[in-house]
Amino acid sequence: MTDAELSRETTVGELSEGQILRRILDRLPPSTAPVGPGDDAAVLSVPDGRVVATTDTLVHGPDFRLAWSSPFDLGFKAAAVNLADVAAMGARPIALLVALAMPDATPVSFVRGFADGLAAACAELAPDCAVEGGDLTVSDTLTIAVTALGSLDGRDPVRRSGARVGDGVYVIGELGEAARGLDLLFRRFTDAEGTPVALTREARAGLDSADAKALSRQLTPRPPVAEALWAAASGASAMMDVSDGLALDATRLADASGVTIAIDAATLGDDVARALGGGEDHGFLVTFGADAEPLGRRIGTVQHRGETAITVDGEPWSGRTGWDPYRDWDAGRG
Repeated sequence: MTDAELSRETTVGELSEGQILRRILDRLPPSTAPVGPGDDAAVLSVPDGRVVATTDTLVHGPDFRLAWSSPFDLGFKAAAVNLADVAAMGARPIALLVALAMPDATPVSFVRGFADGLAAACAELAPDCAVEGGDLTVSDTLTIAVTALGSLDGRDPVRRSGARVGDGVYVIGELGEAARGLDLLFRRFTDAEGTPVALTREARAGLDSADAKALSRQLTPRPPVAEALWAAASGASAMMDVSDGLALDATRLADASGVTIAIDAATLGDDVARALGGGEDHGFLVTFGADAEPLGRRIGTVQHRGETAITVDGEPWSGRTGWDPYRDWDAGRG
C-alpha cells in the first residue's frame, strides 16, 4: 500500500508493523549511530564507555488526553521529559528508544505527527540525540514508553546525593507554568461532567499570551537541557529534574543528601503554592558550592539536616507537594 493510497482515515490496524514503522522512520532524521534502526538492536558510540539510561511512560488518561494533545505535542513531550532526566545527571543525550502501544483504530496520521514531534524535540533540545530504535504493538489504551540514553563524556555523574551544607540552591527554568496550563485545561476545556473537550486551533488562538504560554509549557515542555549540561560542567554538587513539583523533588534531593533544603518564598514569584506544588515543569533543581560557578535563580540554601527535609521561610511546608500517580491518578480520557 503506497502513501498515495492512504487517506487520513487509514488506521494502524489496516497496516503491517513494517508499514507503520516506515511511516515513522521516514519522518525522522537519519541515524548517526554505527548501527541504527533496522537491526535487532542499535549500536551506539559512547566516548568514555559509560551510559546514562532512563525511561518514562505516558498513558492515555492519567498522563495525557488526546482531546488536548496533538500527535506532535505527544511526540515532543515524550522526548522532552526523557531528555531532561538524562541531562539532570550531567549527561549529553545521544539516543531515544521509543515504544508505542496503539489501538487498532489509531489513524496513520497520528504516527506521522508523533514522529514529527520526536524529531523536533531532539533538534531543539538535544541536537546530538536521535531515535535509534523501539517497538510497536497493539493495546486498547494508547501508551508511549521512551528510553533515553546519554554519554557522560568523561565527567562524573551529578547525583541527588551530592548537596553539602552551605551550598546554594538554584532552579534552572520556570516554576508553576505547566501546572497553570493543566489548571487551564481542566477549567476551560472540559464539559459539565468533567470530560475533556477538543482543544482546537481556534480555541488555542483565542487564548491571551499568558494562557498560551502556560498551555505550551504543559503540552510541549522545553527543559533547558543545554543549561543543565553547563551546570554540570560548572561544578554542580547535586542536580535533578523538577518533574513532580519543587517541594516533592527538593525533598527527594534533601533525603538523598542527608540535608535540609531551606527555601526563600520571595524567590518563587507571585504564586508560591503553585511554584512548590505544581508538577511537570521539567526545569532543574541544582546545588552549587562556593567554589563553583552557579547557574540559574537562587532560591535557598543547604542546611544541616533538621526535623524536615525542606523548609519555606524557616517553616515546614504543609501545602501540596506535587504529583504522585498513586494519589492523583485520573483515568478519564478524551
